[in-house]
Amino acid sequence: MLDLSRRQLQYWAKTGLIVPSARTPGGHHRYSFDDLVALKATKRLIDAGVSVQKIRRTVSALLELFPRVGRPLGELVLVATGDVVLAFQDGTVFEAISGQEWVFPVADFEREVLAYRSNGQRAQQRNGTNTPDSSMPAKPGPRGTKHDKKDWSQTA
Repeated sequence: MLDLSRRQLQYWAKTGLIVPSARTPGGHHRYSFDDLVALKATKRLIDAGVSVQKIRRTVSALLELFPRVGRPLGELVLVATGDVVLAFQDGTVFEAISGQEWVFPVADFEREVLAYRSNGQRAQQRNGTNTPDSSMPAKPGPRGTKHDKKDWSQTA
């Protein structure tokens, strides 16, 4: 389900990265749903190129930054962008280790894209071509839609 080896799970439990919520009388690990969410988040961060050591530092920093959060890997939305891990909490984005707030002017960017597209359509009308530029989406996609760089670039 998570594509994690038994050895990985045991090591993470032994070192305290992700400790299972319960154990059977025979000593076997029992993972709760929250544990599975934390494991999945950890796996995704590793797949994105974040080292286990950086994940440990991230967890420590987030526990300090958000004292009410008991399990950052399972309770916060984390995103890896290159070598930076971002944490989303109550509509605010923080760099996970430094705690520095990031400001994303998404609404401003969307207005710029719409203005750019509008200017491009006016230029096409002046040149006698009324076809929309096929290299750009007709309108912004729904939240969560992924676009390639080429979707937003102007073609010559």
